[in-house]
This record gives sequence, C-alpha cells and structure tokens, in this order.
Amino acid sequence: MQKETLTLLARYNRGVNTEMDGLINTLTPEEWEKNLGGFFPSVRALCSHLYVCDFNWLKRFSALRPFAALKAPCFQREPYSFTEVLFRDKADYLAKRPELDGHIAAFIAEVTPEDLKSPLRYTDSSGKVYEKNFGGLALQSFNHDTHHRGMISLYLELLGKPNDFSSLGKVL
Repeated sequence: MQKETLTLLARYNRGVNTEMDGLINTLTPEEWEKNLGGFFPSVRALCSHLYVCDFNWLKRFSALRPFAALKAPCFQREPYSFTEVLFRDKADYLAKRPELDGHIAAFIAEVTPEDLKSPLRYTDSSGKVYEKNFGGLALQSFNHDTHHRGMISLYLELLGKPNDFSSLGKVL
C-alpha cells in the first residue's frame, strides 16, 4: 500500500461525496426516506450507514497512534451503533458529511509509510478482536464507501436523478 493511493482516494472520496450530495440536496423529504427495497432501504439509511462506518473506522484508526485530525471534538464520543439511523433530515446530513470528509482527508495527510505497514489491533462492533494491516484497512474503508455510493447511485437513478460517480479521472 502506498500513501499516494490513499491520498488519491481521499481526494476522490471528498469530491464525489460533494457531487453526490448536490444531487441528494435536490431530493424531496419523501424521496430521501423512500423505501427502495435494499438492505439499507432508503437514501437516508445508506447515507447514515456510510457516515457511521467512516466515523467508526476513524475511531479504530486512532488506536494506531495519536493523529491530530482524530482529536477533533466530534471524536470524543463512542463509536456509533451500526443500527443507528442518523440525521433528523437531509439538511442535517448535508451539514455533517463535508466535515467528516475533511477529517478523513486530514487524517490521510498525516499517515506515514510506516503506519501503512503497521498492524492495527481493533475490536469490531460485535466485540471480536482483530489485528490486521493498517494500510489494507484504510484501503478497505475507501472500498466500502465506493460500494455503498454505487447503491446510492442506483437509488438516485430510481428516483429520476441521473448520475455518475465512477471516475477517478476527476481527481487525477
């Protein structure tokens, strides 16, 4: 794993989330909440899941060493439950997502080549303890985001909002 790869993915993540959020902002409250049939049934549920996972991974990553970006006041709380559906409404989500993306970018800027080779010991939401390569886990967190953005993309299309969040070329 190379730092340049994670830097690229952090830039892509931030940019594509901004683009996606522009479309989400056009949704009516009914579209934001509409059950579209997936495991995460609505755009709201998917956005909440992505936010919870990103936040919780950042909390796990903070176990490796002290990262300045992860000392922000929002990280003083315990990890979110994976069953929580956050955000009172779309505006609440749209206010909080860019802040979290900023923390992700700042965190990646602090990661060193030594960090990427290090093992990270962490506990998952069910209490199981793991020890895995930090760089691989950082890559996995971005892969997870891409997977669920694909689901949001489909939901947006079902709601009549054409989109394309697939190109890393936007940040190369």
